[in-house]
Amino acid sequence: MSDFSDALSLSSSGLQAQSQRLRHLSENIANSDTPGYRRKTVAFETVLRGETPGAVETGRVRLDPGELEQIYDPSHPLADESGTYAGSNVELVIELADAREAQRSYEANLKMFDQARQMSSSLMDLLRR
Repeated sequence: MSDFSDALSLSSSGLQAQSQRLRHLSENIANSDTPGYRRKTVAFETVLRGETPGAVETGRVRLDPGELEQIYDPSHPLADESGTYAGSNVELVIELADAREAQRSYEANLKMFDQARQMSSSLMDLLRR
């Protein structure tokens, strides 16, 4: 039964990590028009849980050091003397592509979790006979 619980643990860690990633991606998308907002990125780290290598968790959230877009709008309250202000460095196309990748990875982990659960249940049914 240890192999089944290991598979469930691994897929569960993947589900949690992708869920965190999707949360940060949605924050980026929601704040794409917020002046001065820097894109958040999160990295995955492999951890050792008990005897099971390969589990993942999210690392520290980092702010993208890329240049902020300079927007010309002299009537904006944050505009400086030249009429520009710092926008965000969020690119919606990149965020949507990352969100799709995270969603598919989440679904793959969910299928793996369900498959391990079904196999465990089938094994229990066989052992009862």
